[in-house]
Amino acid sequence: MLQYQADEAKTDELFSALADPTRRRLLEHLDHGPASVSSLAEPFDVTLAAIGQHLRVLESAGLILTEKVGRQRICALDQAALATAQVWIEQRRAQWQGRLDRLVDHLDTAKNPKGA
Repeated sequence: MLQYQADEAKTDELFSALADPTRRRLLEHLDHGPASVSSLAEPFDVTLAAIGQHLRVLESAGLILTEKVGRQRICALDQAALATAQVWIEQRRAQWQGRLDRLVDHLDTAKNPKGA
């Protein structure tokens, strides 16, 4: 039970981090490869400190890894966290597909009863 709660909390943190459009854009940029914090901040009309806060949220959620290289902080996408999100989404998709299939079967049966 404790492991389930820990996994659920991590999943909540992951999707909370993904909920912000700025953080999603940062991840899209990192999808092309590692980048420095300053290069990540360039396209945004916010302070470097604000980008740093977004990056800390992404790192805490396990979506990115950061490393200090000389005077720069380099960020890279962590594919494992995205795989966790994908697994969660696929589980929900399979669950809903089963429900929809049962609904279609029910509606077909109601529309064309076997005895009629």
